[in-house]
This record gives sequence, structure tokens and C-alpha cells, in this order.
Amino acid sequence: MIQKLAIPFQDGNASMKAELGGKGANLAEMTRAGLPVPPGFTITTQACLAFFKQGNRISDTLLEQLAAALKHLEQQKNQTFGNGDNPLLVSVRSGSVSSMPGMMDTILNLGLNDRTVLGLASLTRNEKFAYDCYRRLMQMFGSVVLGIESHHFEQELHRVKEKEGVHHDQDVTVEGWKALIEAYKLVILAKTGTAFPQDVHEQLQMAVEAVFKSWHNTRAQIYRKLNRIPDEQGTAVNVQSMVFGNMGDNCGTGVVFTRNPSTGEDTFFGEYLINAQGEDVVAGIRTPLAIAALEKDRPDIYRQLFEASKQLEKHYKDMQDIEFTVENNKLYLLQTRNGKRNAQAALKIAVDLVYEGVLTKEEAINRMEVSHLDQLLHRGIDEGAITDVIATGLPASPGAAIGQLVFDADTAAEWSRAGKKVILARTETTPDDIHGVIASEGVLTSRGGMTSHAAVVARGMGKPCVCGCEEVRIVLDEKRMIIGSTIVEEGEWLTLDGATGRVLQGEMPLHEARMTNELLVMLKWADEIRTLKVFANADNPQDARMARELGAEGIGLCRTEHMFFAPTRLPVVQRMILADDKTERLKALAQLLPMQQSDFEGMFEAMDGLPVTIRLLDPPLHEFLPNLEDLQKRHAQLAYENEESGVEKEEVAHLLRKVQALHEANPMLGQRGCRLGIVYPEIYDMQIEAIFRAVSRCLDRGIRVLPEIMIPLVGHANELRILRELVEFVAPQVLGKEKLRECPYKVGTMIEVPRAALTARQIVAHSDFFSFGTNDLTQMTFGYSRDDAEGKFLSHYVDQKLLPHNPFQVLDTEGVGQLIELAVNTGRLVKPSLKTGICGEHGGDKDSIFFCHLIGLDYVSCSPYRIPMARIAAAQAFIHHGISGAVKVAEAI
Repeated sequence: MIQKLAIPFQDGNASMKAELGGKGANLAEMTRAGLPVPPGFTITTQACLAFFKQGNRISDTLLEQLAAALKHLEQQKNQTFGNGDNPLLVSVRSGSVSSMPGMMDTILNLGLNDRTVLGLASLTRNEKFAYDCYRRLMQMFGSVVLGIESHHFEQELHRVKEKEGVHHDQDVTVEGWKALIEAYKLVILAKTGTAFPQDVHEQLQMAVEAVFKSWHNTRAQIYRKLNRIPDEQGTAVNVQSMVFGNMGDNCGTGVVFTRNPSTGEDTFFGEYLINAQGEDVVAGIRTPLAIAALEKDRPDIYRQLFEASKQLEKHYKDMQDIEFTVENNKLYLLQTRNGKRNAQAALKIAVDLVYEGVLTKEEAINRMEVSHLDQLLHRGIDEGAITDVIATGLPASPGAAIGQLVFDADTAAEWSRAGKKVILARTETTPDDIHGVIASEGVLTSRGGMTSHAAVVARGMGKPCVCGCEEVRIVLDEKRMIIGSTIVEEGEWLTLDGATGRVLQGEMPLHEARMTNELLVMLKWADEIRTLKVFANADNPQDARMARELGAEGIGLCRTEHMFFAPTRLPVVQRMILADDKTERLKALAQLLPMQQSDFEGMFEAMDGLPVTIRLLDPPLHEFLPNLEDLQKRHAQLAYENEESGVEKEEVAHLLRKVQALHEANPMLGQRGCRLGIVYPEIYDMQIEAIFRAVSRCLDRGIRVLPEIMIPLVGHANELRILRELVEFVAPQVLGKEKLRECPYKVGTMIEVPRAALTARQIVAHSDFFSFGTNDLTQMTFGYSRDDAEGKFLSHYVDQKLLPHNPFQVLDTEGVGQLIELAVNTGRLVKPSLKTGICGEHGGDKDSIFFCHLIGLDYVSCSPYRIPMARIAAAQAFIHHGISGAVKVAEAI
């Protein structure tokens, strides 16, 4: 049976999204629902994948089906493709399975040539409109299909408008359009060596091929990588009969959302342009009118649009983003899709739909994009500090952004790589600016509305964005921005307020984000569903308090070495490390003990009644020592100075000898972690004493303390045995028998060495819990130094598909994950109640959290600001996979 590759809208449905793409499936669904959709057909994603497999060549089978589908469309429209008297015109649009707004290409008005343009002019009795359509086709076709840079066409358009003395496209005369078309023909001939194709069937085939190829354009690849969309999906192509919004003042085009995509409010939201085509709205070439104005100008059209929009929202159970066109006072719907929104709006919409009875709590949680939740932690501008608002535009994407001003995407990316924070300012953005938007703190445009490319992409990424700021004039050649009498040069600092649309000169002070009511509701629902606990990585009382506010159920990792980086503490640590003998070391440790004790007390207080896992010292020693190269330079410099520097010479020489003696070829694999505690037990002795002194003080104050002492970098059971004995020796000495009964402390290990995972059966005999340090376990399993890998070859590996993801961002389930699962399973064979979790950066990654749930871990631990994301992801994991492995094992036992 021959596979169907070109499917008319009326023959598809929403369940065929994998074949028809999101746009094609929705067009089919709308057609079946009887909504006013211009007829057409969809070329499937399978046809796209076959095209690439066959060396970028359309198969004969697809060509035959394309001809048949086109013939059927001609019958539906009672028009003929290429006919000089009654021509059928079509649009050719991409339609990926996963929404990728603006990332791939579109061609409108296809089917026009020197002959059919006369027929269109005669049929519509509007010669100016017909030639406007023809010049648009030539420009899009030239750019998208033939690969000619768009500025060549823009230059010719500018010349025509300048010659006629007009500023707006709609004011160009028919003679101007005819002259422009001839100029475009010359551009195409000069740049390609061939003329613009007059054969409309050749146009269609070339357009379909170009849309297929756009799946692999740079901006689409960047967007897929950013949003983890598989390259293997391919794109469908939608061929749809044209309707025209640019035939006169009884025509128009626009985009509407069934709810506000910036706030989530249940208000009809959108924009439209009179006498325009859809690309004019999306590209931001003209600043459009708010959709509310349509109710006043065309109440009947507004009512039809509003009713259809509500019907679609009810059908899809989600906010819809709808493109529409009005042709001669008749409404047409060109597409619908689940609308892109920021996190604040996503939460409000999801919660409201539950309250409205449209969604269940599980459905609402399941549709949350976990990566977007950190948008809610956006900072805002301190209102009391605002003095000079230099411009105001449309508040397209909330949050405050501070950066140095740049005017093109390449500069934004280059400056960002150099460590600079940048604000990208453009007249309007295009899909080709995607890399600059990603690199920027925020985006500013002088044209375009709330549904322009800049707004949609920025909202999807959680970037602050101000659009349609018409006071702003960008002078690209001079690399400056002019707002009235104010001139802002490239490199100057700017602050954007995406929540209000304000643009401020300089760096404004910001306030931290606040938890919204909707987020609190959603998190409460997530907590009711999930079985995986969410702990925090916190190294001081301040982080512990923040983690608690964000819903942490304990601290999964306190890195005690991070407590020593403060300027007042670092010299004491250095004296301890550089001590010539144990007596000197003990003196330094005696100074450090009260510092540690104070921090532990603060953390126990913040986590009253919740577990606090404290990792004993695990530093590569070089992190605390003076820089070896700097010491060598200073020593050499002093060697040539006079005798007065003799005392300093001796001190520097002594310090240099100590640092050289402690120097390690590979500090990550050197004397750190438990190895340090075994060689210098007095160091761990001090830390254990500080922990239990803090426990004692907290118990005296009525604070319930659940300390868990983590021994780091264990690779052999004997290492853990020796250090557990040290804990069990110190604890009763500090606490006494009575307090010891009040404090059910645990001793466990961080498994970050592959041998520890492989010998978990022996190690678990001395351990109450396993905490997997996935950062170092990934480094040791792959044999990658993270700093070197990410700086040199890792991005190449991911780009070339040698690895599916950066394994330091997304847990490598096939390698590292198998070591974790092996250690968990063998450990629980010996101790069924063994507590297990991860505490690397993977603890805040959705895919990694799903894996942790599947293999039955008890918890994940992540940085405080990622806790809301982890709570939602843990609930989604339960919704997707049900009861976890841990619960199944417990039930079986």
C-alpha cells in the first residue's frame, strides 16, 4: 500500500500530529469542526524525512500525490493553478510537530507570474493589490527559496518609496509596484544566474523543497537545541489556498490569543492591521491596533472571531494563538495552536482552567513547562530608584534586564561569550536573530506588537522584552539609538522593564522575584501528587532559609568547604592547610570551629525538624592556597631587591616551598575528601565536633535537629568504616547520653567514584544513606574534566550528535545512571531502608528527575531557586510513570 504523503485538511484530525505537524493537525481539526478555514492539504513529516534521506530530492510518489492534491484543491476553490483568468494562489508554510514559531520559512501568494497577476487584477478589480501580491511573492521566494539576502530586495523597495515620496508600503502606487517587480527580476537574475520561474508548478515544487530544507537552517537548529526538540521529527508542509487581507480597507489580518499570554488573564488579547498580510503583523513591520478596536470598527467580524476563539479554547482545553484574515468583510481562520506564554501566564491559565472545571490538577501540572518556572524568579526594578524613563513601549515579556546596548545579533553573541551582559536593540527582530536573543539579557524593538517575532520568542525563553517602542530610532551605521534629544551609544548600559514596557538609561537597582499565588497553588497540588522528595543544596544559613521558603524538605548537601571562602575565614584555612605540624594545625582548627558551629546552628534552625546533610571537607586543596605562579613571580622579584626585603623574602620562600609540596598534578583526583580526613583526622574531628556542638545548642532551644553526616569521595568500604568510627566516637562525647537519644543522626557517603557504586554491597554495611554526587560521578565515569570538556570539545560532541546532551546538564542514564541504579539496588538488598538521592546539578533537571523517580530514589537535591521546578517535575514524573521503584520494592518486602 502506497503511503499517503499529501493529505487534504478534511481527511486529517488532531490525533495525526506526528504526521501532519501541529499546524496541519489543527487545520484539519478546525475544518472538521466547520470553522471558516481556507481549504488546503498537508505534506507529511514522513515526506520531509524521505526528502533528506534521498539526498534533498522529492520522490516521484510525492510529486504524483502533490499533483492530485492540488487538482482536488482546484475543484474545491473552482480555480485553476496557473490559469490566467481565474488563478488559484496558495501559501506554503512549515508545520513542525513541536511548536517552533518563526523558526522555519513561509511563502505566500505562490502561483503568481506575469500572466496570472493580470487575472488576479481583473478578478479583484484592484490592479494595485495584484501587483503588491506579486512583489511580495518575488521577495519571499527570492529570499527563502533562492537564498538571496533580503537586504537586496529592501534596498529596491526603499528606492521606490523614496522616488514616490511615501513612507508606508500601502501608499506605493501600482506603477511603483510594477517598477519594483522589474527591479526584483533583475536582482534574482543577477544573484542566481536564472530568471524568476514563471512556471507555477516549478514554483510550488521549489517552495516545498525550501520549506523542507528550512528544518535544518541555523535558527531552527538553535531553537531545537534550546528546547530539546528531536531533529528526527522533521517538518510537515501546509499548502493552503490564499485569502487576502491586503485588498483594501474592508480587509485585514491579525493574531489573537484567547487569554493574555503575558498575564494569563481571561481577556481576549491580540492585534490586527487593516489592509495587510499576515507577515506584516508577525514581522513587526507595522505597529498594529489592539484587537479591542476591531469590536468598534467591525463588530460582526469581532463577534465571529471571539466565538470561534472560545470554541477552539474549549476544544483544545488551552489558550489558543489564532491567525486570522478578513477578506472583503469575510472572516477566515488560518491556524490555531497552543499559545506561547511566559511562566506567570502559564501558571494562571492552568490554575484557572482547573477552577473552571476544564482541566484536572494532574493535567494542569503535566502541561507546565518546567524550564519556564524559573521565569517566575525574575527580578524587578526597584521603583524607588527610578528617575529617568527615556522611552516606553509595549510590555511584551516580563522581568527586568540590565545590559550593555548592542544593535545586532552577532555582536550580542560575541559580547556574551566575552562575559558581558547585553541588551539587544533592533528595529524589529527576525528569526535570523535567534542566537542574539539567546545571548541577551533582554530585547528592545522600535516596531512590532505583542505578537511580533521578538515578543513571541522572548516570552518563550523567559527573556524580558519591550516591543513597539516607536520613540526609539536606531541608527545602525552609527551604532547608536536616538530617543528625542537623548542619544545612547553602543556599549552604554540600559535597563528594560518587560512588565511595564519602560526603557531606562543606566543600571537600575533590582528587587528579587516573589512567589505568586498561582505558583503556590500549583506547588501545593504537585506536593500532593509526587513521591520524590525535594531537598536543597545550601552552604549557609541564608541559603537554607531561602530554600525553606521555596519548599525544600531538607538540605541534601551542605558543602562545608564553601563556608571558608569569606575574606575573614580564608587566611585561617590557609594557616591550617600550610601548618608545619599538628600543633599549628590544631590552633587554626580551634579558630575555625566556632565559625562552623555558628553556621550549622543557623542551618539547623532554618530547617527545624527537617534533615540536614552536611558533607565533611572536600576541597581540592589548591582552591584554598595562594596561587603558585604569583608566588614564583613574587619570589623572583624579591631576589633582585635590596637586603631590606629579607624578612619578606624568607616568608615568601617558605610559603612557596609549602605550596610546591602540596601541589598536585590532578587536584580533582588528589588528596581531597575522605583521603584528607584519614591522613589528617583532626580536620574531620573539628568539623564533627562543630556539628554536634551546634546540635546541642539547638536542642537546648527546642529546635528539632536531624543531622546527616556525609563522608565524601569514598571509594573503598574501609575508608567509610574508619571515618564512621570517628563520628561515633565524637558524637557521644559532645552530646552526652541524654541528648544522643534526642538526636537520631545518620552517617552516610557521597558516591562519586565508580568503584563505590560497583562495591555498594560492601560500603552499605557502614552507611545509612547513599547520596550520589552526579557532577563528579559524571566526570569520573566519562573521564572528562568538566572545565576542559565544556571549554573545548563537549559542545562539538553535542552538535555532532555524538552525545544527546551535555552530560553535566542532563544525567547520562545509560552510563552514570546505570551505576546509580546498580548501587541503589545492591545497597537495598543489604539494607532495604537505605535512603538514596542525588545532590549534583542534575537534581534540578526535569529529565534527570524523571530518571531518579523511575529507579526509586528517595529525593533529589538542587540549588534553592530550582526547588519549584523540581517539585513540579517530580509530580510530572509520578503522573507519567506512576509508583516509583522505591515504593514497589518496599511493598514487595
